[in-house]
Amino acid sequence: MNIFLTGSTGYIGAHAAVNLLTFSPEGNLNLLVRARNRQEAWERLWHAWQLHVDFPLFRHWMETRVHTFLGDLTSSRFGLEEEAYRELVRTTGSVIHCAASLNRRSEKSCLNINLRGTLEMVQLAMRARQDHGLERFSHVSTVAVAGQRQDQVVQEAEAVDWERSDYDPYARTKKYCEHMIQELLAGIPINIFRPSIVLGDSRHGRTTQFDMVRAFVFLARLPFLPLRPDDRVDIVNVDFVAEAIARLHLDRTPGVRLFHLSSGAESPTYRQLTGVLAQKQNRRPPLFLPSTEKPFVSLVDFLAARRSLGISRLASLMKVFMPYLTWNTVFDNRRVVAELGHAPKPFTEYCYPLLQFSLENNFQFPHVPWPQKKEG
Repeated sequence: MNIFLTGSTGYIGAHAAVNLLTFSPEGNLNLLVRARNRQEAWERLWHAWQLHVDFPLFRHWMETRVHTFLGDLTSSRFGLEEEAYRELVRTTGSVIHCAASLNRRSEKSCLNINLRGTLEMVQLAMRARQDHGLERFSHVSTVAVAGQRQDQVVQEAEAVDWERSDYDPYARTKKYCEHMIQELLAGIPINIFRPSIVLGDSRHGRTTQFDMVRAFVFLARLPFLPLRPDDRVDIVNVDFVAEAIARLHLDRTPGVRLFHLSSGAESPTYRQLTGVLAQKQNRRPPLFLPSTEKPFVSLVDFLAARRSLGISRLASLMKVFMPYLTWNTVFDNRRVVAELGHAPKPFTEYCYPLLQFSLENNFQFPHVPWPQKKEG
């Protein structure tokens, strides 16, 4: 039986896919990929996975251990032909649902991809259980399901509070996805993974995801910050997140398990983070002026709405992420640390290589195209 993984062309999903194939040498993957044909699907996967593997190994996995299904998460039965859908049901032994819309500004996108897509995944899981049984359903959620918080340490069981307001459509729909999975898949072992701010790989500076990096680079260059210096920001390395998803999914422990994939109480303060970056760049650290937060946010809102100024995209990113930078809330991670036997790497240890790589490559990953056959 195979693991059915969604989101395999995304940032976390690509890391998780490679880990699953590495940790379980005999295991195979079913992947849902939006593409017109198999070659296009493989090229999309190569585009996402080349951060982790070279082409010969990638090609070997595609030919021997990976089964691609050409469909769309939001279509009925993923838009697959009847025979293909039956094959997917018949060969799926467990599920990792990693795909999601991260568009915090679009309620339509979050409703379609997060809610409708998760409902399709639940229906697939129910059909697989009826056909032959399902070993586990793992869902990648977010700590943002905790809603609007301030100055707190949040435990897994206390995160979802239905009376608390949400920051954005992304957080709101992911909270409902968690609820739907636990209500409709009762009796199936379930993992709910809630990553915090996933930023960079602690093993190297390379990344394929730059939105949050852009926001941090912008803040790092300011002479002052509208933040409280001793507030903590819960940033976790993607290699820790992907390892937790893969290893804990392969674990056979029954029941419903909730995990914060976060830095928890060891999250750095802004003073610590800016101090490291300033030292590495031989610059003076910024001043902290928390009293300027409201006028700063107003300026960001103004710039985000003025597309003609050329800075609206960056301002839009700041507008989205500012609530998560000022809530001074961390998410207890002792449960996942105990399971894995080690903690995530502190962001202060790898933030500078990430900054260097992003600036040197103008916030673009230097992708290698699909190798062309040599003529003759």
